[in-house]
Amino acid sequence: MPTRLPIRLRITAWYFAVLAAGFGLFGLAAFYGMRTAILETVDENLEDQVEGVRQLVARSAGRIEVAQALRAIEEIRAGSDLLQVADASGQWIYRSRTMTHFGPAVAGEAKHSISTTQPDGVPLRLLTVAVAARNETYVVQLAYPLDDFQEALDRFRRVLLLSSPLLLLLASVGGYWLSRRALAPVDQITWEARSISAQNLSSRLVVPQTRDELQRLSETLNGMLERLERVFRRVTQFTADASHELRTPVALMRTRAEIALRRSRSEQEYGETLRQILQDLERTSSLIENLMLLARADSGAAALERTRMDLAEALGESCREAKALADKKQIDLRTELPEAPIWVEGHASSLRRLFLILLDNAVKYTPPQGRVTVSLKISDECAIAEIHDTGIGIAAEDLPHIFERFFRADRARSRETGGTGLGLAIGRWIAEAHGGTLGAASSPGEGSVFQVRIPLAGEGGGQ
Repeated sequence: MPTRLPIRLRITAWYFAVLAAGFGLFGLAAFYGMRTAILETVDENLEDQVEGVRQLVARSAGRIEVAQALRAIEEIRAGSDLLQVADASGQWIYRSRTMTHFGPAVAGEAKHSISTTQPDGVPLRLLTVAVAARNETYVVQLAYPLDDFQEALDRFRRVLLLSSPLLLLLASVGGYWLSRRALAPVDQITWEARSISAQNLSSRLVVPQTRDELQRLSETLNGMLERLERVFRRVTQFTADASHELRTPVALMRTRAEIALRRSRSEQEYGETLRQILQDLERTSSLIENLMLLARADSGAAALERTRMDLAEALGESCREAKALADKKQIDLRTELPEAPIWVEGHASSLRRLFLILLDNAVKYTPPQGRVTVSLKISDECAIAEIHDTGIGIAAEDLPHIFERFFRADRARSRETGGTGLGLAIGRWIAEAHGGTLGAASSPGEGSVFQVRIPLAGEGGGQ
């Protein structure tokens, strides 16, 4: 694959090509414009002169008087006119001395015409007109030498041919200099961007306040760096939290196994140790599965295949599964679900998982004899599911962070209840994967309410 030229050289080459085409078109237009202007001026001069000859011929009676009158004019003008007159048969009745030497030997047709001839190497502009006088028709030819004008045109053409390459060369050198000046800020941006690495992702490019492409480029790159920094910090934090969460159960299982092996124990003691290790393994397996799900979600590989489904049915199934947990803690689980289906485009198992996460949290953090209320309604082309509880609530400073991965307002309490801090993060991802939202409101000691909004299906989405 051929190596591409640097952009400044490509800009200079394009500048040279456009300028060369412009100079060429300008030169052609200027040359032919000058030539046309000269011919128009000469033609107007010939027309003015032939009008005087026309009047003189019209006043004369016969060929002899015409010839005499024209000879008198020739003597006055010292024979400088290029003039000749012929009768209707084409016979010359008058030819000036200069016309005898330079002019055509045969009279033209009796019609108005103008042309350029070159007898004996001298270019002439020749005007031929027919003049009627007393039932006679004469052919009058008047010429004007173009040698001076032709020489001026030749000089002008030589000037164009000699000066254009020099101007193009100078303009190209200037264009290359300008392109370097114009691209110097881009080189500066490149150097600054190259100096930013994983160790200093918080650094930003200097944004020139020029209100042009360079400012927009710098702002765009800074925005990209900011997004990369957020993602990098998120991955770093995710890795650190995952390592911490996995280290604790692994260390606990190792400790229990080491204690069990220090001395001989009864079958019952070994069985109890294995049951404890199994519980730790189950929690660790659940944690790893959740981590894998979030990792696939971040990479885009966990896209959900959505179909038309009844959201009321999915929420009802989740409530029936959570009923056993609520009954175990003597919590009153109430449902306010519509009898008619509410149609959405969704992934049924994922939405059931979302509702189970919210119901499980509500039951865990609601004391015995408390109440959890589940409702579903339609508003603004969305299905809205709300889960109210009368639990311990969430502190105001913790509420903005509850959907972050591994965030737990009370780590000790969460570990006792088996939480890993990933449930709400998974729930928000499921809601957003359906084009919806998951939000929360809470007051300490007064309970919490979690709201899920899912867009309705296109047709028949209502009750």
